[in-house]
Amino acid sequence: MKKQNNKLGWSFTSPYVIFTIIFFLIPLVWAIWLSVTDWNMMSPDINFVGLDNFTKAIASPAVKASFWVTYKFLIVFVPLAIIMSMVVAVLVNGLPKFKGLYLVAFFLPYLSSGVVTSLIVKGLLSYNSPLNIFLRDNFGLNIDWLGTPMTSLFVISLMIAWKMSGYYALILISGLSSINEEIYEAAAMDGSGRFRTFWKITIPMMYPALFTVIVLAVGVSFGIFTEVYQLTGGGPNFATNTWQMEIYNQAFVNLKSGYASAISLVAAVVTFASIGVIKKGLEKWGERNGWS
Repeated sequence: MKKQNNKLGWSFTSPYVIFTIIFFLIPLVWAIWLSVTDWNMMSPDINFVGLDNFTKAIASPAVKASFWVTYKFLIVFVPLAIIMSMVVAVLVNGLPKFKGLYLVAFFLPYLSSGVVTSLIVKGLLSYNSPLNIFLRDNFGLNIDWLGTPMTSLFVISLMIAWKMSGYYALILISGLSSINEEIYEAAAMDGSGRFRTFWKITIPMMYPALFTVIVLAVGVSFGIFTEVYQLTGGGPNFATNTWQMEIYNQAFVNLKSGYASAISLVAAVVTFASIGVIKKGLEKWGERNGWS
């Protein structure tokens, strides 16, 4: 009976195991091997260079700059995503009916292609777009949304936050729904205002949902590529050149695949370390609010 259960268990888990081996383990081993060579994936000559690619990547000003740009996206994108998704969750949760319909409407942008979304935003912010014509004609403002460092970084962060807000709102709404109404009634009897109730009761009691959303948003900020590639190409003046863009440029523009693999592995280590530090901070915040 035990052997039959083992076979049944392996039969259910085998698709995931096969998927992990093909799409995670094999590419990881390939990337590690590639990172210690100077192969450009075109030449028949493959030279073993050891850790030279890693030392160059760590010392490279361009790689360091791309890392800082990635953290800038994290600082801008994560708060925007949390605020927007929280607003959506609170508004939808307060509706008397048709909550599911509105959630589906907010969730649809998440299902859309990043390329399509980027092209739409690029058209909306072009020089002769209705928005820019309106700003020029009525306020004398001529804003180059994607041509200046600050605005381009903010626009991309805002666009991704808008796209992800519906998905994150689904998670937050589950946290809101789990809060007992009697707690709010008790707070109202004690004279607690809406803002204080939200900040002191709602936010701490939504800790599991907020923890999940924040970690997911941090992960997204470390993987921004499509929107940057489509809208700015890493510009202006490398202001939006994330490490994903740097890896792409080194691998497919400069044809330094080994060097690009080394950068990607360094980026992976930094990403996991950063997420680990943020998770530890969130866990301590949760412990202070009674979550253990």
